[in-house]
Amino acid sequence: MHERFLFNGADNAPVTILLAHGAGAPMDSVSMDLTAKALAAAGFRVVRFEFGYMAARRTSEGRKPPPRAEMLNPEYMTAVAELGATGPLLIGGKSMGGRVASMIADDLHSAGKVAGLLCLGYPFHPPGKPEQLRTKHLAGLKTPTLICQGTRDEFGTREDVLGYKLSDKIELLWLDDGDHDLRPRKRISGLTAADHLRTVAETVTAWVDRLTMQPSQRPRPSTSTL
Repeated sequence: MHERFLFNGADNAPVTILLAHGAGAPMDSVSMDLTAKALAAAGFRVVRFEFGYMAARRTSEGRKPPPRAEMLNPEYMTAVAELGATGPLLIGGKSMGGRVASMIADDLHSAGKVAGLLCLGYPFHPPGKPEQLRTKHLAGLKTPTLICQGTRDEFGTREDVLGYKLSDKIELLWLDDGDHDLRPRKRISGLTAADHLRTVAETVTAWVDRLTMQPSQRPRPSTSTL
C-alpha cells in the first residue's frame, strides 16, 4: 500500500517542512529525495506527500495529467490538516508543489497554522513562454517566503525574475548556474548539486531561525547566503 507521507529527520525536530512534488515527478523522485535528506541533515523534520493524480499513477488507474494548479489547493489544505504538526510548520514544494502552497499560504499563516513558505524552483512562467506569468498573487503575499531558484531555471531565470513585482515578504536565494532542479553544470560553475543543496539547507536554517525568533538546535551556517 502506498504511504500517504514520506518522512525524513527526527520526529522531535523543532520545525517541520511539508513539501509537495512538481507537476511531472512523484514525491520520491531523485530531486525530492536528495532535497529532503539535505534538509533533514540540517535538523528539520521533512514530510512529503502526493496529490491524488500523481498517487493514481502508482495504481491500475494509470497516468493522469496534472489538473490546473489551483484545483489542488484543497488537497494541500487536507495534507496540512492530516499531518497535524504540533510545532512550527513550513509549507512548500518543488515547482508546482510550491506554487500550490503559495496560493494557500496566506490563509494558513493568518490562522497561525504555518510559519512560512519554502519554494524550490518556483515556476514563474512556462518554459519558453515568459509572457504567461504566474506571479499575480506573489505581489501581495503576506507569508514569509523563501524561494530557492537556479539562475538558469527555464521557468524563471535571474534576469526574468528581477523584473517582477514581488512582495517584500519574499526572499530569493539564487543558486549559480542551477537548473529547475537546482543542479549546476560543474564544468562551468565548479559546483555540484550537493553543494547547492547544502547552501539551501544552510539558508533555510538561518531563515527559519529569524522566523521563529529563537536560535534552533541546528548548526548555523558560517556565512550568510542571502
